[in-house]
Amino acid sequence: MPRTSTGSLSPSERGKARRGPTHVPGNAAEVASALEGLELAPTRSRGQSFLTDPFVADAEAALVATASGEPVLEVGGGLGILTRALLRRGIGPLTVIEKEPRLAAFLRYHFEDQIQVVEGDALTEPTPDVRAVVGNLPFAIATPLLMRWFEGTVPRVVALVQKEVGERIAAGPGSRTYGRISILAALYGTVECHQSVPASAFYPVPRVDGRLIVFERRRGALRVRSVPALESLLDALFASRRKQLGNLLPRALLRLHEPRSAEEVARLAEWPTGWERLRPESLAPDAYFRLVTAVTDAT
Repeated sequence: MPRTSTGSLSPSERGKARRGPTHVPGNAAEVASALEGLELAPTRSRGQSFLTDPFVADAEAALVATASGEPVLEVGGGLGILTRALLRRGIGPLTVIEKEPRLAAFLRYHFEDQIQVVEGDALTEPTPDVRAVVGNLPFAIATPLLMRWFEGTVPRVVALVQKEVGERIAAGPGSRTYGRISILAALYGTVECHQSVPASAFYPVPRVDGRLIVFERRRGALRVRSVPALESLLDALFASRRKQLGNLLPRALLRLHEPRSAEEVARLAEWPTGWERLRPESLAPDAYFRLVTAVTDAT
């Protein structure tokens, strides 16, 4: 069971917190010292890098853009650099989820009743009813976290992710990075890329840069009846993205046991003339939504 508290620490936790860092760090040297004081050793292989630049934290907090009193969830509070920026902007009530027990205790000790701390895993813990989710996401698990929130009900997500991941999610048709995840994200809402964040703004320094992205949920019903059918089609089509759709679509339809020809389904989906010679990245998300509708409406 996750532990939830608003600053109340056990005597042993309070003693450990007192022996640890004395304040929320504000630069790379202080982050390194704080981690050493907490006896934590982040590793690049697990995507564990801590933001060290308070100006980036403030820019991220500004993108949350919630009204006063609207609840917000911060994921991966870490050493509190983003938490501090959110509180300074009056964002909250603020719940912070943190998996590492020592970091959770650090956050409880330093922010006390200003925040609610949930000690748990953001990949498995239920997302509370909030207006926005914000976080500096571990690069190794950013995509499954984002898709979990996209598929849920959170109206707005602000995240600092690996630059390549952010640009792939926000990519449009015709781009080399446009693909399955771009289309799935577009099903649920809009994604915009904001400022790039150099690797030097993290500790330990990762091998890649970061990017701030903002997701805004689209109102109304989803534009497909079956998300699994859409995922199946996209998996089949983008697995061989350099091939033409004339070769790919018949095979993709076989996976859904679609008896009609690819030409008939494409006509019902209002695909453009000459679609057979196009590659998967040439078509906009709406073309794939119409394709799934053409298939599922007949079943």
